[in-house]
Amino acid sequence: MKLSSVLVLLFAATLLFAQDIMPRMASVDPYSAKAGDVVTVTGENLDKANVAKVYLTDGKNDLVCDVTEQAATALKFKVPAKATGRMAIMILTGGKEGKLIEQPVKLTIE
Repeated sequence: MKLSSVLVLLFAATLLFAQDIMPRMASVDPYSAKAGDVVTVTGENLDKANVAKVYLTDGKNDLVCDVTEQAATALKFKVPAKATGRMAIMILTGGKEGKLIEQPVKLTIE
């Protein structure tokens, strides 16, 4: 096998591995909560190595959430006092170059 072929395979394997560790939220329970309530989000790669911070965002304001429990397939956070209306859940990924990623999961704050 040529060196260039090996490099291409290594690059492809790196991309596949990187996609495997991307955090992904699939659902939130309950769908509606009040400030101070603890909600549970389930998904994949939600452990501390992959999710450094959790936010609620309305597109203009980002509110940091207090994470109370965290594992690979679920995490729990407390709804911040200033949260209102329908908000998206956003995460800051772990690692040296953390990225803010808005998740396809929304929470309604009563």
